[in-house]
This record gives sequence, structure tokens and C-alpha cells, in this order.
Amino acid sequence: MGETIDRRKAEHIDICLYQDVAGQGITTGFEQYRFLHEALPEVNFEDISLAAPFLSKNLRAPFLISSMTGGTEQAADINRHLAEAAEARGWAMGLGSTRIALENQEYAHTFQVRKHAPSIPLIANLGAVQLNYGYDYTHCQRIIDLTEADALVLHLNSLQEVFQNNGDTNFKGLLKKIEQVCQHLDVPVGVKEVGWGIHGELARKLFQAGISFVDVAGAGGTSWSQVEKHRSDQSVKKMAAEAFADWGISTAEAIQDVRRANPKGIVIASGGMRNGVEAAKAIALGADLVGFGRSILKEATLSTEALIQAFERIELELQIAMFGIGAGSLNELKESDHLRKRT
Repeated sequence: MGETIDRRKAEHIDICLYQDVAGQGITTGFEQYRFLHEALPEVNFEDISLAAPFLSKNLRAPFLISSMTGGTEQAADINRHLAEAAEARGWAMGLGSTRIALENQEYAHTFQVRKHAPSIPLIANLGAVQLNYGYDYTHCQRIIDLTEADALVLHLNSLQEVFQNNGDTNFKGLLKKIEQVCQHLDVPVGVKEVGWGIHGELARKLFQAGISFVDVAGAGGTSWSQVEKHRSDQSVKKMAAEAFADWGISTAEAIQDVRRANPKGIVIASGGMRNGVEAAKAIALGADLVGFGRSILKEATLSTEALIQAFERIELELQIAMFGIGAGSLNELKESDHLRKRT
């Protein structure tokens, strides 16, 4: 089992680095929005604050490294680079799915990055569907203990499991089991998609079940039907994946729908995020934090320094966008009326 997951993790990294795995015929939706430029911003650029609270800690910028990988030696290097850069810049970090670490202890070290990132919010990760395949809150607690994480995110990847060889596709009754994890785990629990988006009504049910944050992980970035298409040895599934290249709720639409249905819940925007201007749009549409994944994967394979430079660029882009509309804080960005939909 461990060897099979190990190989799959390695293939996922290679495919995401070298193949075209973006959704086709669907975008994040951010290109439909433009900021109204404020020629007299009445703000000192140097005074603009990007600080954001999250999981009882303070981030220096409202950014999260989206859950990506673990379970291989290459993934261990990637996670170390990510953790060191996140610590240096004050970002939160999500780990890749930690199931492999429970099933085979030799992979645990690839997720153990707390020593590289002692102060930032760290989020462990497990596929929610595993709650229908023998996992319960005790396994979730073991994951938290193993990673020293501040929270657990349960990811929803129903379509990916269908396209994956021998995927786990029984998603029946999961909401109740997610609620049980929330009740028993001694850290906050969040839920995220993997790139097809979460709508407002589902988010409302999840918040009612006790989760602490929702990561919409919308469409327009990586499409896991396309990733699994490159891995599949089943010709019918390969062909079927093409029909789902444009599937999902765009990131911009998901943010707004989740925020409308949940005015007070913590909303993370991820899914195809590339720069700080898009992050500014996401926050103006209702997000509290913004997650970056595949767009920083190449730097993550190179070095901590390459990642820090990418993080600094993203932060600068957000700060300039805020300056461009006269927003001195993230709250002012959220409340701004300067984001306009193109007509």
C-alpha cells in the first residue's frame, strides 16, 4: 500500500511540473474583475498592513501554502523549502495528504516540518473520504501528533477518486463523520476542495457541522481529472477525463457564493492563484486568506531562496494593489467598492 501511494505521489509532482494540467474552457474568473484606480489614495504606501489573524496566530501576510505533497524524498525537500520560506515570510502552510505517513512510518519525516517552521500556523491534511474507509478521529489525532499541526483540513476530491486507479469513491454519509471529527479533535478542523470548488450551501452545512474554515479551492487552476488522465492506464477513463476538463465552480464565483451564505465564516481562496493582484481581488470578493499551490511548485523544487523571492513578489503585488485603491489594511480592502465587474 505504502509503495503504491509513494509512486503516485511522485507521479503527481512530475505531472504537475511538466504537463498541462490546467482546466480547459474554464478560468478562475478573476479576469472578469478590475479595480477602479484611485489616483489619490490618501495612504502612505509604507504604512499599508498585510497582517492577518489565523488559527490564533498572526500572519505577516494573508497567505497560505496550499496542501501539495509528501511521502517521497523529493516531497520531503519540497516541504522543507516551503516550511522555511513560510517561516521567513510569515505565511501559513498546508501539508499534503498525511495518510501515507500513518500507513507507513518511514514516510512520516516527509511531513515533519515543524522544526523548520516553529511559529507559523501549520495545517495537516487527510482525505475526508478516508472516514468511510476505516479512519476516524483517533487517526486524525495521530496525524496532528505526528505533524505538530495547529489544525487539520479534510479534503474533498470526489472526482479525482473516480478518475484515479482503484480510487475511494464512497462519499456517502461523510458530513456526519466530519462533524464527529470536529467534536473530538482538539484542534480546529477545516474542509477544502482540490480544484472544483465549494458552493455556499455546502459551506453552510460544513460550518454548522463544526468546521472552522472553508478553502473553496475553485476551478480555473489545476484540474485533477487532467492530472489523473496522465496517470491512468484505462483508456475509457482517459477519454472520459476530457469531458470534465471544464468542470467546476470558478474560484471567483465560489468565494462569493460561500461568503454570501456564511457572512462570518473563515473563507480561504485557492484554485489557480498566480499573483498578488488576483489575491487582492479574492479578498475584495470575500476571502480572508489566499492559498497558492502549483504556481509556486517549481520554486519549491529549487530552493528556499527561490520561494522567498516568489513570496516577496506576491506580497508586493498585493500591497501595490491596495495602494492603487487607497486601502491601508485588509479590512479596508474587503470593504472597498473599487472592485468592478467588466461589462
